[in-house]
Amino acid sequence: MWMIERTDGVRRDRTTLVRVSARPYPRLSRRRAAVALCAAAVLVTSGCAFGEPEPDPAGEPPRFPTPSVSPSQGGAGQQVAATVLARRLQIPWGIAFLPDGGALVTERDTAKILKVGPESDTNGLRVTTVQTLDEVDAAGEGGLLGIAVSPAYQRDKTVFVYYSTSEDNRVAKLTLGAEPTPIVTGIPLSGIHNGGRLGFGPDGYLYATTGDASERGLSQDLKSLGGKILRMTAAGKPAPGNPFPNSLVWSYGHRNVQGIAWDANKRLYATEFGQNQWDEINLITPGKNYGWPEVEGTSGGGADAEKYVDPLVTWSTAEASCSGAAMIERVLVAACLRGERLWLVELTAAGTVLGQPRPLLVGEYGRLRTAVAAPDGSLWISTSNHDGKRDPAPEDDRIFRLVFSGGAAGKS
Repeated sequence: MWMIERTDGVRRDRTTLVRVSARPYPRLSRRRAAVALCAAAVLVTSGCAFGEPEPDPAGEPPRFPTPSVSPSQGGAGQQVAATVLARRLQIPWGIAFLPDGGALVTERDTAKILKVGPESDTNGLRVTTVQTLDEVDAAGEGGLLGIAVSPAYQRDKTVFVYYSTSEDNRVAKLTLGAEPTPIVTGIPLSGIHNGGRLGFGPDGYLYATTGDASERGLSQDLKSLGGKILRMTAAGKPAPGNPFPNSLVWSYGHRNVQGIAWDANKRLYATEFGQNQWDEINLITPGKNYGWPEVEGTSGGGADAEKYVDPLVTWSTAEASCSGAAMIERVLVAACLRGERLWLVELTAAGTVLGQPRPLLVGEYGRLRTAVAAPDGSLWISTSNHDGKRDPAPEDDRIFRLVFSGGAAGKS
Protein backbone atom coordinates (compact mmCIF):
# COMPACT_ATOMS: atom_id res chain seq x y z
CA MET A 1 0.00 0.00 0.00
CA TRP A 2 0.95 3.63 -0.36
CA MET A 3 1.44 5.76 2.73
CA ILE A 4 -0.07 9.21 2.21
CA GLU A 5 1.02 12.14 4.35
CA ARG A 6 -1.50 14.97 4.11
CA THR A 7 -0.37 18.49 4.91
CA ASP A 8 -3.33 20.89 4.75
CA GLY A 9 -2.23 24.18 6.27
CA VAL A 10 -2.92 24.07 10.01
CA ARG A 11 -4.18 20.51 9.87
CA ARG A 12 -0.67 19.09 9.74
CA ASP A 13 -1.26 16.12 12.01
CA ARG A 14 -3.61 14.25 9.68
CA THR A 15 -2.23 11.08 8.14
CA THR A 16 -4.26 8.64 6.08
CA LEU A 17 -3.56 5.33 4.42
CA VAL A 18 -4.65 4.52 0.89
CA ARG A 19 -4.55 0.93 -0.30
CA VAL A 20 -3.97 0.58 -4.01
CA SER A 21 -4.28 -3.16 -4.41
CA ALA A 22 -7.84 -3.58 -3.14
CA ARG A 23 -9.55 -1.68 -5.95
CA PRO A 24 -10.96 -3.44 -9.04
CA TYR A 25 -8.50 -3.30 -11.91
CA PRO A 26 -9.33 -1.56 -15.19
CA ARG A 27 -9.63 -3.51 -18.39
CA LEU A 28 -6.42 -3.41 -20.48
CA SER A 29 -6.19 -3.65 -24.25
CA ARG A 30 -4.63 -6.65 -25.97
CA ARG A 31 -1.47 -4.61 -26.52
CA ARG A 32 -0.41 -4.64 -22.86
CA ALA A 33 2.89 -6.18 -21.81
CA ALA A 34 2.71 -9.89 -21.09
CA VAL A 35 4.71 -9.72 -17.89
CA ALA A 36 3.19 -7.75 -14.99
CA LEU A 37 5.81 -6.38 -12.64
CA CYS A 38 5.45 -4.46 -9.38
CA ALA A 39 2.35 -6.45 -8.35
CA ALA A 40 3.02 -6.20 -4.63
CA ALA A 41 3.64 -2.44 -4.58
CA VAL A 42 3.54 0.34 -7.12
CA LEU A 43 6.80 1.94 -8.25
CA VAL A 44 8.84 0.59 -5.35
CA THR A 45 11.47 -1.64 -6.92
CA SER A 46 14.31 -0.24 -8.93
CA GLY A 47 12.52 -1.13 -12.16
CA CYS A 48 9.46 0.86 -11.18
CA ALA A 49 10.65 3.67 -8.91
CA PHE A 50 10.81 7.23 -10.12
CA GLY A 51 14.42 8.28 -10.52
CA GLU A 52 16.19 11.25 -9.05
CA PRO A 53 14.77 14.35 -10.79
CA GLU A 54 16.92 16.48 -13.02
CA PRO A 55 18.05 19.81 -11.58
CA ASP A 56 15.41 22.50 -11.94
CA PRO A 57 16.30 24.50 -15.07
CA ALA A 58 14.00 27.31 -13.97
CA GLY A 59 16.47 28.78 -11.53
CA GLU A 60 15.58 29.48 -7.92
CA PRO A 61 12.93 26.95 -6.80
CA PRO A 62 9.79 27.94 -4.89
CA ARG A 63 9.85 27.67 -1.10
CA PHE A 64 7.26 24.96 -0.59
CA PRO A 65 5.43 24.30 2.66
CA THR A 66 6.93 21.16 4.20
CA PRO A 67 5.02 18.09 5.40
CA SER A 68 4.86 17.70 9.15
CA VAL A 69 6.58 14.29 8.97
CA SER A 70 9.35 13.53 6.52
CA PRO A 71 8.55 10.74 4.05
CA SER A 72 10.37 7.47 4.59
CA GLN A 73 10.41 4.11 2.90
CA GLY A 74 9.38 1.09 4.89
CA GLY A 75 8.94 -2.55 3.99
CA ALA A 76 7.10 -3.12 0.74
CA GLY A 77 5.47 0.31 0.81
CA GLN A 78 6.25 3.65 -0.75
CA GLN A 79 5.41 6.89 1.00
CA VAL A 80 3.91 9.87 -0.77
CA ALA A 81 3.74 13.33 0.78
CA ALA A 82 0.83 15.50 -0.37
CA THR A 83 1.23 19.18 0.47
CA VAL A 84 -1.41 21.81 -0.29
CA LEU A 85 0.19 24.74 -2.11
CA ALA A 86 -2.84 26.92 -2.83
CA ARG A 87 -6.43 26.92 -1.63
CA ARG A 88 -9.82 28.60 -2.12
CA LEU A 89 -9.45 28.77 -5.90
CA GLN A 90 -12.34 28.60 -8.36
CA ILE A 91 -12.05 25.64 -10.76
CA PRO A 92 -8.32 25.83 -11.56
CA TRP A 93 -8.10 24.27 -15.02
CA GLY A 94 -4.66 24.72 -16.60
CA ILE A 95 -1.20 24.90 -15.00
CA ALA A 96 2.00 25.95 -16.77
CA PHE A 97 5.36 26.74 -15.21
CA LEU A 98 7.41 29.89 -15.65
CA PRO A 99 11.22 30.09 -15.68
CA ASP A 100 11.23 31.62 -12.16
CA GLY A 101 9.69 28.44 -10.69
CA GLY A 102 6.21 29.88 -10.26
CA ALA A 103 3.20 28.64 -12.20
CA LEU A 104 0.44 30.27 -14.23
CA VAL A 105 -2.99 28.85 -13.41
CA THR A 106 -6.25 29.47 -15.26
CA GLU A 107 -9.62 29.59 -13.51
CA ARG A 108 -12.34 28.32 -15.81
CA ASP A 109 -15.31 30.43 -14.74
CA THR A 110 -13.65 33.62 -13.43
CA ALA A 111 -11.50 33.89 -16.61
CA LYS A 112 -8.53 34.80 -14.41
CA ILE A 113 -4.90 33.94 -15.00
CA LEU A 114 -3.27 33.51 -11.60
CA LYS A 115 0.37 33.26 -10.65
CA VAL A 116 1.12 30.71 -7.94
CA GLY A 117 4.55 31.09 -6.31
CA PRO A 118 7.45 31.06 -6.28
CA GLU A 119 7.03 33.32 -3.22
CA SER A 120 5.35 31.79 -0.21
CA ASP A 121 3.50 32.91 2.90
CA THR A 122 1.84 31.24 5.89
CA ASN A 123 -0.90 29.76 3.67
CA GLY A 124 1.44 28.14 1.15
CA LEU A 125 2.58 29.61 -2.15
CA ARG A 126 1.50 33.18 -2.79
CA VAL A 127 -1.39 33.51 -5.26
CA THR A 128 -1.78 36.71 -7.28
CA THR A 129 -4.12 37.62 -10.13
CA VAL A 130 -2.19 38.47 -13.29
CA GLN A 131 -5.17 39.40 -15.46
CA THR A 132 -8.75 38.60 -16.43
CA LEU A 133 -9.66 37.85 -20.05
CA ASP A 134 -12.75 39.82 -21.00
CA GLU A 135 -13.52 37.82 -24.13
CA VAL A 136 -14.08 34.58 -22.22
CA ASP A 137 -17.66 33.29 -22.04
CA ALA A 138 -17.76 30.74 -19.23
CA ALA A 139 -20.94 28.82 -19.98
CA GLY A 140 -21.35 25.15 -19.13
CA GLU A 141 -18.01 23.37 -19.34
CA GLY A 142 -16.50 26.20 -21.37
CA GLY A 143 -14.46 29.13 -20.13
CA LEU A 144 -10.75 29.79 -19.67
CA LEU A 145 -9.21 26.34 -20.02
CA GLY A 146 -5.69 25.35 -21.06
CA ILE A 147 -2.50 27.36 -20.79
CA ALA A 148 1.01 26.82 -22.13
CA VAL A 149 4.21 28.83 -21.73
CA SER A 150 6.40 29.36 -24.78
CA PRO A 151 9.57 27.24 -24.72
CA ALA A 152 11.37 30.51 -25.52
CA TYR A 153 9.57 32.47 -22.78
CA GLN A 154 12.71 34.15 -21.45
CA ARG A 155 13.12 35.72 -24.87
CA ASP A 156 9.56 36.20 -26.21
CA LYS A 157 7.49 36.41 -22.95
CA THR A 158 4.64 34.63 -24.75
CA VAL A 159 1.84 32.59 -23.17
CA PHE A 160 -0.82 30.60 -25.02
CA VAL A 161 -4.38 30.07 -23.79
CA TYR A 162 -7.42 28.06 -24.89
CA TYR A 163 -10.79 29.59 -24.10
CA SER A 164 -14.46 29.78 -25.00
CA THR A 165 -16.20 32.85 -26.40
CA SER A 166 -19.90 33.31 -27.15
CA GLU A 167 -19.26 31.92 -30.66
CA ASP A 168 -16.44 29.38 -30.55
CA ASN A 169 -13.47 27.91 -28.74
CA ARG A 170 -10.14 29.40 -29.70
CA VAL A 171 -6.41 29.43 -29.08
CA ALA A 172 -4.71 32.78 -28.47
CA LYS A 173 -1.30 34.09 -27.54
CA LEU A 174 -0.46 37.01 -25.25
CA THR A 175 2.15 38.64 -23.12
CA LEU A 176 1.00 38.80 -19.53
CA GLY A 177 -1.18 41.82 -18.89
CA ALA A 178 -1.91 42.43 -22.59
CA GLU A 179 -4.94 41.51 -24.66
CA PRO A 180 -4.79 38.06 -26.27
CA THR A 181 -4.31 37.68 -30.03
CA PRO A 182 -6.32 34.72 -31.42
CA ILE A 183 -4.28 32.35 -33.58
CA VAL A 184 -6.90 29.60 -34.08
CA THR A 185 -10.64 30.31 -34.11
CA GLY A 186 -13.71 28.33 -35.09
CA ILE A 187 -13.18 25.35 -32.80
CA PRO A 188 -16.73 24.01 -32.18
CA LEU A 189 -18.38 25.24 -29.00
CA SER A 190 -21.01 23.67 -26.77
CA GLY A 191 -22.06 23.55 -23.14
CA ILE A 192 -20.11 20.27 -22.98
CA HIS A 193 -17.17 18.56 -24.71
CA ASN A 194 -14.95 21.56 -25.39
CA GLY A 195 -11.58 19.84 -24.93
CA GLY A 196 -9.19 22.60 -23.96
CA ARG A 197 -5.76 21.25 -23.04
CA LEU A 198 -2.64 22.94 -24.45
CA GLY A 199 0.93 21.75 -24.40
CA PHE A 200 4.20 22.15 -26.25
CA GLY A 201 5.55 18.84 -27.48
CA PRO A 202 9.19 17.79 -27.54
CA ASP A 203 9.18 18.81 -31.22
CA GLY A 204 8.63 22.44 -30.18
CA TYR A 205 5.11 22.68 -31.68
CA LEU A 206 1.92 23.54 -29.82
CA TYR A 207 -0.74 20.85 -29.38
CA ALA A 208 -4.39 21.54 -28.54
CA THR A 209 -7.15 19.08 -27.67
CA THR A 210 -10.74 19.62 -28.77
CA GLY A 211 -14.09 17.95 -28.08
CA ASP A 212 -16.96 17.01 -30.35
CA ALA A 213 -19.05 19.86 -28.86
CA SER A 214 -21.91 17.34 -28.42
CA GLU A 215 -22.14 16.86 -32.22
CA ARG A 216 -20.99 13.29 -32.66
CA GLY A 217 -20.32 13.53 -36.39
CA LEU A 218 -17.67 16.24 -36.03
CA SER A 219 -15.08 13.79 -34.71
CA GLN A 220 -14.97 11.91 -38.03
CA ASP A 221 -15.10 15.05 -40.19
CA LEU A 222 -11.58 16.08 -41.14
CA LYS A 223 -12.86 19.50 -42.20
CA SER A 224 -13.97 20.21 -38.62
CA LEU A 225 -11.65 21.06 -35.73
CA GLY A 226 -13.98 19.28 -33.28
CA GLY A 227 -13.05 15.94 -31.74
CA LYS A 228 -9.38 16.24 -32.67
CA ILE A 229 -5.86 16.71 -31.41
CA LEU A 230 -4.36 19.69 -33.25
CA ARG A 231 -0.70 20.49 -33.89
CA MET A 232 0.38 23.99 -34.84
CA THR A 233 3.15 26.55 -35.01
CA ALA A 234 3.29 29.45 -32.58
CA ALA A 235 1.42 31.46 -35.22
CA GLY A 236 -1.46 28.96 -35.29
CA LYS A 237 -0.57 27.48 -38.68
CA PRO A 238 -0.41 23.74 -39.47
CA ALA A 239 2.93 22.46 -38.25
CA PRO A 240 5.34 20.89 -40.74
CA GLY A 241 4.82 17.13 -40.94
CA ASN A 242 1.11 17.17 -40.08
CA PRO A 243 -0.55 14.11 -41.65
CA PHE A 244 -3.24 15.95 -43.64
CA PRO A 245 -2.35 18.68 -46.17
CA ASN A 246 -2.85 22.25 -44.93
CA SER A 247 -4.62 20.96 -41.81
CA LEU A 248 -4.08 21.43 -38.08
CA VAL A 249 -5.40 17.92 -37.43
CA TRP A 250 -2.91 15.50 -35.86
CA SER A 251 -5.39 12.75 -34.89
CA TYR A 252 -9.18 12.41 -35.04
CA GLY A 253 -12.13 10.31 -33.91
CA HIS A 254 -11.98 11.69 -30.36
CA ARG A 255 -14.96 12.45 -28.12
CA ASN A 256 -13.39 14.83 -25.61
CA VAL A 257 -9.66 14.86 -24.93
CA GLN A 258 -8.53 16.91 -21.92
CA GLY A 259 -5.12 15.46 -21.10
CA ILE A 260 -1.91 15.02 -23.08
CA ALA A 261 1.61 13.98 -22.04
CA TRP A 262 4.79 12.79 -23.75
CA ASP A 263 7.20 10.08 -22.65
CA ALA A 264 10.99 10.15 -22.91
CA ASN A 265 10.78 8.67 -26.40
CA LYS A 266 8.54 11.55 -27.54
CA ARG A 267 5.40 9.40 -27.75
CA LEU A 268 2.16 11.25 -27.11
CA TYR A 269 -0.54 9.88 -24.79
CA ALA A 270 -4.03 11.31 -24.28
CA THR A 271 -6.86 10.84 -21.78
CA GLU A 272 -10.33 10.75 -23.29
CA PHE A 273 -13.84 10.88 -21.84
CA GLY A 274 -16.13 8.13 -23.03
CA GLN A 275 -19.91 8.30 -23.00
CA ASN A 276 -21.56 5.71 -20.77
CA GLN A 277 -19.18 2.76 -20.61
CA TRP A 278 -15.47 3.34 -21.12
CA ASP A 279 -13.00 6.15 -20.55
CA GLU A 280 -9.67 5.78 -22.29
CA ILE A 281 -5.96 6.39 -22.45
CA ASN A 282 -4.69 6.39 -26.02
CA LEU A 283 -1.24 6.28 -27.55
CA ILE A 284 -1.52 8.89 -30.29
CA THR A 285 -0.22 8.21 -33.79
CA PRO A 286 -0.47 11.05 -36.32
CA GLY A 287 -3.24 10.67 -38.86
CA LYS A 288 -4.96 7.81 -37.03
CA ASN A 289 -8.68 7.46 -36.27
CA TYR A 290 -9.61 6.73 -32.64
CA GLY A 291 -13.13 5.61 -33.40
CA TRP A 292 -15.64 7.99 -31.84
CA PRO A 293 -18.62 7.88 -32.32
CA GLU A 294 -18.46 4.49 -34.05
CA VAL A 295 -16.52 2.88 -31.20
CA GLU A 296 -16.41 3.53 -27.45
CA GLY A 297 -13.52 1.66 -25.86
CA THR A 298 -11.98 -1.20 -27.83
CA SER A 299 -13.27 -2.09 -31.28
CA GLY A 300 -13.82 -5.76 -30.56
CA GLY A 301 -11.93 -6.95 -33.64
CA GLY A 302 -13.19 -7.48 -37.15
CA ALA A 303 -13.09 -4.77 -39.80
CA ASP A 304 -13.14 -2.03 -37.13
CA ALA A 305 -9.82 -3.26 -35.74
CA GLU A 306 -8.14 -2.20 -38.97
CA LYS A 307 -9.93 1.13 -39.21
CA TYR A 308 -9.73 2.39 -35.63
CA VAL A 309 -6.98 2.50 -33.00
CA ASP A 310 -7.79 0.67 -29.76
CA PRO A 311 -6.99 2.42 -26.47
CA LEU A 312 -4.13 1.29 -24.25
CA VAL A 313 -6.35 1.28 -21.16
CA THR A 314 -10.07 1.56 -20.55
CA TRP A 315 -11.91 2.17 -17.29
CA SER A 316 -15.57 2.36 -16.44
CA THR A 317 -16.69 5.98 -16.36
CA ALA A 318 -17.54 5.71 -12.64
CA GLU A 319 -13.91 5.05 -11.69
CA ALA A 320 -12.25 7.40 -14.16
CA SER A 321 -13.52 10.36 -16.23
CA CYS A 322 -9.91 11.51 -16.34
CA SER A 323 -9.00 15.03 -17.44
CA GLY A 324 -5.34 15.98 -16.96
CA ALA A 325 -2.32 13.80 -17.70
CA ALA A 326 1.36 13.98 -16.73
CA MET A 327 4.39 11.78 -17.33
CA ILE A 328 6.95 11.00 -14.63
CA GLU A 329 9.63 8.83 -16.23
CA ARG A 330 7.68 5.76 -17.38
CA VAL A 331 4.60 6.43 -15.28
CA LEU A 332 1.60 8.14 -16.84
CA VAL A 333 -0.51 9.88 -14.21
CA ALA A 334 -4.16 10.61 -15.02
CA ALA A 335 -6.22 12.99 -12.84
CA CYS A 336 -9.85 11.87 -12.69
CA LEU A 337 -13.00 13.84 -12.03
CA ARG A 338 -15.88 11.44 -11.46
CA GLY A 339 -13.48 8.75 -10.24
CA GLU A 340 -11.97 11.18 -7.67
CA ARG A 341 -8.52 9.62 -7.90
CA LEU A 342 -5.24 9.47 -9.71
CA TRP A 343 -4.54 6.49 -11.93
CA LEU A 344 -0.86 5.56 -12.26
CA VAL A 345 -0.06 3.62 -15.42
CA GLU A 346 3.43 2.25 -15.82
CA LEU A 347 4.64 1.98 -19.40
CA THR A 348 7.29 -0.16 -21.04
CA ALA A 349 10.14 1.17 -23.14
CA ALA A 350 8.01 0.28 -26.17
CA GLY A 351 5.08 2.37 -24.93
CA THR A 352 2.79 -0.48 -23.84
CA VAL A 353 1.25 -0.96 -20.40
CA LEU A 354 3.32 -2.81 -17.80
CA GLY A 355 1.30 -4.60 -15.15
CA GLN A 356 -1.93 -3.22 -13.74
CA PRO A 357 -2.64 0.50 -13.32
CA ARG A 358 -3.01 1.53 -9.68
CA PRO A 359 -5.38 4.07 -8.10
CA LEU A 360 -4.09 6.66 -5.65
CA LEU A 361 -5.79 9.27 -3.39
CA VAL A 362 -9.22 7.73 -3.97
CA GLY A 363 -11.75 10.21 -2.56
CA GLU A 364 -9.08 12.14 -0.63
CA TYR A 365 -9.42 15.47 -2.43
CA GLY A 366 -12.58 15.01 -4.48
CA ARG A 367 -12.64 15.67 -8.22
CA LEU A 368 -9.17 15.96 -9.71
CA ARG A 369 -8.77 18.07 -12.84
CA THR A 370 -5.14 18.65 -13.77
CA ALA A 371 -1.88 16.77 -13.30
CA VAL A 372 1.38 18.36 -14.38
CA ALA A 373 5.02 17.50 -13.85
CA ALA A 374 6.81 20.35 -12.09
CA PRO A 375 10.38 21.39 -12.96
CA ASP A 376 11.65 19.81 -9.71
CA GLY A 377 10.22 16.40 -10.63
CA SER A 378 7.22 16.53 -8.32
CA LEU A 379 3.57 16.45 -9.41
CA TRP A 380 1.12 19.32 -9.09
CA ILE A 381 -2.55 18.33 -8.99
CA SER A 382 -5.60 20.61 -9.03
CA THR A 383 -9.10 19.86 -7.76
CA SER A 384 -12.37 20.77 -9.49
CA ASN A 385 -14.91 20.69 -6.67
CA HIS A 386 -16.57 24.01 -7.51
CA ASP A 387 -17.71 22.82 -10.94
CA GLY A 388 -21.22 21.92 -9.76
CA LYS A 389 -20.68 18.16 -9.66
CA ARG A 390 -19.74 17.89 -5.97
CA ASP A 391 -20.12 19.77 -2.72
CA PRO A 392 -16.83 21.65 -2.22
CA ALA A 393 -14.88 21.59 1.03
CA PRO A 394 -14.17 24.93 2.78
CA GLU A 395 -10.64 25.08 1.32
CA ASP A 396 -11.61 24.11 -2.23
CA ASP A 397 -10.47 24.38 -4.85
CA ARG A 398 -6.90 23.42 -4.12
CA ILE A 399 -3.58 22.78 -5.81
CA PHE A 400 -1.43 20.23 -4.06
CA ARG A 401 2.03 18.81 -4.62
CA LEU A 402 2.98 15.14 -4.50
CA VAL A 403 6.50 13.95 -3.72
CA PHE A 404 7.55 10.33 -3.47
CA SER A 405 10.10 8.94 -1.05
CA GLY A 406 12.90 6.50 -1.72
CA GLY A 407 14.49 8.25 -4.70
CA ALA A 408 11.17 9.21 -6.18
CA ALA A 409 9.76 12.27 -7.89
CA GLY A 410 10.34 15.50 -6.05
CA LYS A 411 12.73 14.01 -3.51
CA SER A 412 14.63 16.79 -1.78
